[in-house]
Amino acid sequence: MSDVLEIDFYANRRPDLATVGAMAADLESAGCGGLWSIEAGSDPLLPLALAAASTSRMVLGTAVAVALARNPVVLGQAAHDLNVLAGGRFVLGLGSQVKTHIVRRYGLEWSHPAARMREFVGALRAVWACWNDGAPLDFRGEFYRHTLMTPTFAPDPSPHGPPRVVLAGVGDIMTRLAGEVADGFACHPLTTPQYLTDVTLPALQRGRELSARDRSGFTVMAPVLVVTGSDAAATDAALAATRLQIGFYASTPAYRTVLESVGAGAVAPRLTELSKLGEWDEMGRLVSDDLVEAFAVVAHPKDLVAAIRERFDGLLDRAALYAPYDVADDVWHAVLESATNGRRADH
Repeated sequence: MSDVLEIDFYANRRPDLATVGAMAADLESAGCGGLWSIEAGSDPLLPLALAAASTSRMVLGTAVAVALARNPVVLGQAAHDLNVLAGGRFVLGLGSQVKTHIVRRYGLEWSHPAARMREFVGALRAVWACWNDGAPLDFRGEFYRHTLMTPTFAPDPSPHGPPRVVLAGVGDIMTRLAGEVADGFACHPLTTPQYLTDVTLPALQRGRELSARDRSGFTVMAPVLVVTGSDAAATDAALAATRLQIGFYASTPAYRTVLESVGAGAVAPRLTELSKLGEWDEMGRLVSDDLVEAFAVVAHPKDLVAAIRERFDGLLDRAALYAPYDVADDVWHAVLESATNGRRADH
């Protein structure tokens, strides 16, 4: 666990590819520790390639790319190239997605997601070992099999080694798997300090023990929903958008245990029903003030980082600012300036 909770930025919506490089450079100059991209309306790796060419210090990662919709060799190639471009700063964050999306959106088979994810990570590492270390490619699993790599298709070894792999999860099985086979864990935005303490961190520890490794070098990050704004009107708009985002997440049955942990399990079935009907505004109205307080940090821009650190210090290594609404650049600059000042004070 890091001594200081690093503050990153979570690019949660479709980026403007024409300006993402400049945005990343601006965030880095303002003191941002990392930039994480999501798979929503855009491939999550492409904007990070543009960001890598425009920055030199901050971590660049996917949070997350959908692993079970991809092939380990194809994704391994893109991640290898991006890590070289970024000078070793790239982190490959992977998630399994849920059955409905894998089957109906991607048109692929769904079964044994944790077992598939275990093999996917193993296949990635075998491919990278082939390219970086000259190891023969001979990965034979139940779901993935890779046994051919000719010189024509093998990239040059990376001077930075393979990318770090971070797995996302909510439940005990996938979280434990992350502790066992990955270099870090990406929490879902619907998380609380109590859930981290009671569920997430113990499961990660069990996974680390299975692999005979301690927590050193293992990173726990989370996109943290924030409600902030330059004035009362902006803050009210931020609050309304955050209610909608919480309602959207809470409608997913896979996240029911998190809602139950804050005493809101009863509202989940109704949110699921409304999501099937496309009643998004009504879903937002069902998200109470208590649910907002449970899953989001509400604060003035200059107080936001202190509030995040008060909530998550000792539990997370990295917290990525997650605003599901438009925020003016000067607001982010004020937030990141307070993060930089806080880091200096801690040291």
